[in-house]
This record gives sequence, C-alpha cells and structure tokens, in this order.
Amino acid sequence: MSSQLAMTTMVVVEFLLSAVLAFVFWKKALHRRFPAMGTYLALRVASTPVLSFLLLGQTGRLIASAQFERSSAQAYFFVYWVVYITSAVILYFVCLEVFRSALASLPGLLKFGLVIFRWAVLVSVIVTLSTLSFANRGFLLLPDIGIALMRSVSLLELCLLAFLCLCMNALRLSVLDKAFGISLGLGVMSANDFIFASLTARLETLTAPLQFVYESVILLSLGTWVAYCALPEPVRKPMTMPVNSTIYRWNEIASALGHTGTQVATQQPANSFFLTDVEKVVDKVLNRSLKKRQSEL
Repeated sequence: MSSQLAMTTMVVVEFLLSAVLAFVFWKKALHRRFPAMGTYLALRVASTPVLSFLLLGQTGRLIASAQFERSSAQAYFFVYWVVYITSAVILYFVCLEVFRSALASLPGLLKFGLVIFRWAVLVSVIVTLSTLSFANRGFLLLPDIGIALMRSVSLLELCLLAFLCLCMNALRLSVLDKAFGISLGLGVMSANDFIFASLTARLETLTAPLQFVYESVILLSLGTWVAYCALPEPVRKPMTMPVNSTIYRWNEIASALGHTGTQVATQQPANSFFLTDVEKVVDKVLNRSLKKRQSEL
C-alpha cells in the first residue's frame, strides 16, 4: 500500500469515526447537556465532504477545466479557514461547558471561576489579535486569525485538562465522567497539534511519517470520545463534606463574595488578615441562614 493510499484511508476512517461519534452523541441525548460539543461535531461531519469535494476539484480529478480548478481552489481556501475559525470559537464554548459540568456541585466556586475563566479568555484573545501582522489584506488575513485563535483555544484546553486531573478527587469527578472524557480528547488533540507543528518546523525530511503519527492520534482521540459516549456514565453522587473542609470553606467564601443582599459592618484590628475577615462574614451569613430555616420549621 502506497503512502498516499494509506493517508486517504486514514482520512476516510476519520470521517466515519466522526459520523459514528455524532450519531452516538445525539442517540445518548448528550447534545442537551453539551450543546456546543454537539455543534462542533455537526460542523466537523458536515464540512468534511464539502472540503473533500473542493479539494478534488482543485486537483482536476472531477472536471478537467482550468477555470473550475481555480474556482475550487479559491472556494476551498475560504471554506476551510471559515470552518477553522468557527471551530476555534465553538471549542471555547465547549471548554466552558466542561468547566460548568465539572464544578456543578460547587456553585460558589463555579460562579467565581467563570468570571476568571472569561477574563482569561478575553485577555488571551486581545493579546493574540494584537500580535497579528496586518500586512495581508482581505481573505489572506483569515489564516493568521484562525491559527492565532486556535492556538489560544488549544492552550485553554490543555489548562482545563490539567485542572481536572489535579482536582478530580476534590471535585468527586469520576474518570468515566463525560466532561472529563471530552476534556481528555481535546487535550490530546491540542498536544498533538503543538508537537506536530514544532517537529515539522525542525525536521522537514520527516514530514510524511509525522503526518501519519498526527493522523493516528486524531483517530485515537475520536475513538476515545466514541467509547466515552457509548459507555454508561456513573451516577454522580451529591458532594458531602465536613463543614471545616477547605474546599467547602472556599466555596462559601466565593458565594459570599458575590452576595449583595446582606451588609455586615464589623470593626477589626488593623493587622487582621483579609481571609479571616471574609471567613467571619461567611460564618455570620451561614448562622443567619440556619436560624431562618429553624424558625420556618
């Protein structure tokens, strides 16, 4: 089997795996829990036949016409980079869905974390766009924008995967949880992109073998997603923890930082530590809530 035929076979297998993944994803009604992920899979499946048709058109395998080949090449360039940029934007919302699902049992930390999450993304996008070279004009600017955005999203995916791996025990998150599975696949793909881009820039003579390794990792990631979607997910039990638990304390502190309904005026020594003051405010709010519930009972 020639290398070209082998690569074509792997591309066909990638499309079939994406189609199976999208089918299982909708069959399990996971698009209701992760709508952005469902949109990403739909875009991936729908765009592949279109791009393949345009790619064949520009090589002259469909119609032997110079004008048709030129039009197909222009259409392929535009469609490819529009899909690429759209995928980068959708993947940001996928990361947001995974983050919300992982911290669903800790609403205080979730609300506080979403604020930091959005600001980090905003700063990353501003820095990315500010480093672009606007020497190209018109449609030629699309590749620069797409690569810059995808690089930022890839870093976000790797940070999200690292966060889930480090905090799985504290969050009571199972390895078989769908949120962790999505993050795992995205993280592997992002690492694959970074490693491939780094090696191909240095080892130009090994571009063809590296391309096979790159495609194999993509197939592995898609297969992992299919397995996560097909396997039953363990029921996530309600998180129970002692009152003196660190994560419980920080969850209450994060909730109190966004609480505007109660104002507490206290007089503290000048050398009082800030976190101690916040914890005392949280204790007072909790005591009032407990007294209110007891009076209602």
